[in-house]
Amino acid sequence: MYGISIREPGGPEVLEWTEQPDPEPGSGEVVLDVVAAGVNRADVMQRQGNYPPPPGAPELPGLECSGRVSAVGPGVSGWNVGDLACALLAGGGYAQKVAVPAPQLLPIPDGVSLTDAGALPEVACTVWSNVVLLGGLRSGQTFLVHGASGGIGTHAIQVGKALGATVLATAGHEDRLRICRDLGADHAIDYHGDLVEEVKGATDGHGADLILDHIGAKNLDANLDSLAPDGRMTIIGLMGGAKAELNLAKLLMRRLSVGATSLRAREVGGPHGKGAIVAAVRTDLWPLVESGRVRPVIHERIPVQEAARAHELMDAGGVVGKLLLVVREEADVL
Repeated sequence: MYGISIREPGGPEVLEWTEQPDPEPGSGEVVLDVVAAGVNRADVMQRQGNYPPPPGAPELPGLECSGRVSAVGPGVSGWNVGDLACALLAGGGYAQKVAVPAPQLLPIPDGVSLTDAGALPEVACTVWSNVVLLGGLRSGQTFLVHGASGGIGTHAIQVGKALGATVLATAGHEDRLRICRDLGADHAIDYHGDLVEEVKGATDGHGADLILDHIGAKNLDANLDSLAPDGRMTIIGLMGGAKAELNLAKLLMRRLSVGATSLRAREVGGPHGKGAIVAAVRTDLWPLVESGRVRPVIHERIPVQEAARAHELMDAGGVVGKLLLVVREEADVL
């Protein structure tokens, strides 16, 4: 098979379409013939040398994909050769084939094409695990999404609205603010302004009950000041730095909670493993996707051999929703 390898840490030009050994399914695994793979910020970090794959994971980038099951390993039940699926991966999605633990497979939701389903697993599992399983978002609460025009953000806006929350979304340009409103955000906030004042004004002084943040240190103080009493914040990225001074008195006085999670290095099994998250997504989020209340937002579909161009777009900023690398045509597996 062929896949996108990283020649050395660096810019998009280090991504190369090279021959790779065919994966074999281990115990509890299947092999997917990949149709499409989503492009995520973590892939860019891996290309730059800042986010190596966890032990045992494929060296090729790609944390989600869609395709057709072409081989089934021992100990797998519920999946057969020929089944169509999308999958959460620890790596390897930028390739013609990838081996996947069976608990990380999801059926293709009704109403979503096999290709576009490749953009769902990573964002769906990230958002559901942080917003619902950890953050406990409920109907009637106020939910603040940072960087809301990106892949995670466009998905989180829709999930928040589907759950009955009032959604506040931050973005940096008027066209992206408009996209956030079109996706259902009740208030779109320019992040160049005063976040605390904007949030307080939009919530009649109450603040946000839950904040989903991928900026990290740069946003920490403003985020805490934007939370309502008993508010929660989940941190899923560190684009604005990893270190900041935390005033614990702010947490104590207003009973605030700060959590931080990552998905890629989790074990497959266990109550907090990827399998449990995927199962919750299948049971509780997939019906929202199939009803049309939550849909993948695709910026562009790009041939996998042009992965460098996809990473150039990521580096430049301005991608709305997800970029998809198309590995083969759907007709080739149907």
